[in-house]
Amino acid sequence: MTESILVLATAPLWLPALALVALSVLCADGGPVLFRQERAGRGGRLFTMLKFRTMRDGPGGDAERLTRLGRFLRATSLDELPQLLHVLTGKMALIGPRPLPARYLPRYSPEQTRRHEVRPGITGWAQVNGRNALSWEEKFRLDVWYVDHRSLLLDIKILFLTVFKAASRDGINHPGSDTMDEFLG
Repeated sequence: MTESILVLATAPLWLPALALVALSVLCADGGPVLFRQERAGRGGRLFTMLKFRTMRDGPGGDAERLTRLGRFLRATSLDELPQLLHVLTGKMALIGPRPLPARYLPRYSPEQTRRHEVRPGITGWAQVNGRNALSWEEKFRLDVWYVDHRSLLLDIKILFLTVFKAASRDGINHPGSDTMDEFLG
């Protein structure tokens, strides 16, 4: 409830940015503007997560299909703006483990599955402690740590750290790659 109020209260800031980014994607790369993917939420329940599209369709690896605008949107995390709508609908939280593709669900160990004890977040403990520069094992360890230690004070700390991490663009890419490698279990 508090998150929804915060998101609604800040709408005059993020709604114009949402519109500007949507228009930029449409002008630079054409449609569709949004990328949709099934992700696992709380309790492993699936939902369709929205992000601004950062890649072209077609053959090639993720790094090859990443557009110039898409690279900028990812670096600034502006591609995540549509997820504020998921906070309003209760599918996501502002803070929590990042929702991962549904295809990863059967690959988790029992300990890694614990990340689904809370709603997924737009940002989280793993994001402010290394983001994509972390290994999958480190990300899952930090996600479970968050589940065990979550509190209002920790969430406030993560929100402030997120602003600084996004501004510094620290940990955007996995070492040696423009995108994160697939989680294979």
